[in-house]
Amino acid sequence: MLNLEWFRSFKAIYETGNLSHAAQLLFISQPGVGLHLNSLEAYIGYRLFDRDTRKMIPTERGTILYNCLVDPMNRLMEVEQLFYRNSKVDKPTISIGLDFETFEYTLAEHVAQLPFNLIVRFGDHSQLLHELNTGALDVVLTSHLGRQPNLQYTPLTKERLILICGDQTDTRQLDDLISTNERVAIRDWLKKQVWYTTAVDVGHLKNFWLANFDCSPDFQPNYVVPHSGAILSCMRNGNGFAVMPDFLCRKELDRKTVKLAWEGDPHVENTLHFGKRKNTRHSTEIRHLEELLIKNSVLCL
Repeated sequence: MLNLEWFRSFKAIYETGNLSHAAQLLFISQPGVGLHLNSLEAYIGYRLFDRDTRKMIPTERGTILYNCLVDPMNRLMEVEQLFYRNSKVDKPTISIGLDFETFEYTLAEHVAQLPFNLIVRFGDHSQLLHELNTGALDVVLTSHLGRQPNLQYTPLTKERLILICGDQTDTRQLDDLISTNERVAIRDWLKKQVWYTTAVDVGHLKNFWLANFDCSPDFQPNYVVPHSGAILSCMRNGNGFAVMPDFLCRKELDRKTVKLAWEGDPHVENTLHFGKRKNTRHSTEIRHLEELLIKNSVLCL
C-alpha cells in the first residue's frame, strides 16, 4: 500500500539534495529516509534519483513527480500545522545540556520566566555534543566545539582560568616568586600545597599548568569533589588552591572568603559557545533561550 510518508521523504530529499539533510529536516534517521525512498521507487517501478557520493541527483521521472507533488504536499503540511497548533495544549519542551556550574551561574535564576518547558541535562562535553547531534538535546553550552557538520555554534561568554586559594592561605612566598617571575620556583612551591579539583574539570588545572610552566601537573590533587561550588565551600575561610573559571568564583572573591592567588602569565581563556543543530523544529524557543543567555551572561562577547 502506498504510504504518504514516502512522498514526504521524497520531497525532502529532492529539496535538500541528500539523505542526511533530509533526515535532519524530518527528524528521523537517515536509514529511515533511505527506506522510504527505496519503497517508493519499488512501488513506482522507476529510479527517482541518481546516487552520487555527495548528492542525490533527480532523474527526469523524479523531477516530474516532484512537480506534481510539491503544491499538494505543501497544502497538506499547512493543514497539519494548523491542526497541530489548535490541538496543542502543552507548552513546547526544550532540552539543554551543560555543566552544573554554568547552569547555576547563567541560567538557573531565569528558568521560572521561560515561556516553554525546559529539561536540563548535566554531563561532559563530548557526551552532550553527541546527544545534540543525535537529537536527544536541542541546545548545549560548551567550550568544546565538535566537528559534526549538522551543528553550529554562537560565542556566548569568555571565561578566564585563575588560581585561587582560601583566604587563610599564606601566599607571601608565592607573591615574592611571582614578582621575580621565578617559574620553576613557583611551580615547585605550588606542588607542595593542598589542591582541590573536580572530576569533570581536571582539564582546567592541566591547561593552566601547561600555559604557565610548559608541562603537565605531575602531582595528585588532595581533594576531588563533585563540582566547583563544593570547592568554594571547602576553601571558604580556609586553606588550599584550585584553578577555576573566574566567573564561577567572582562572588566569593568579592566577599573575600577566597582570594586571587595568581591570574597566570599568559592568561588562559576559554570561550563558552551556544551550540544547536542547523535544522530544528523549535527555532523560536531556542532563539529566545539564546538571547536570554547572551543578555545575562557574565562576560558578553
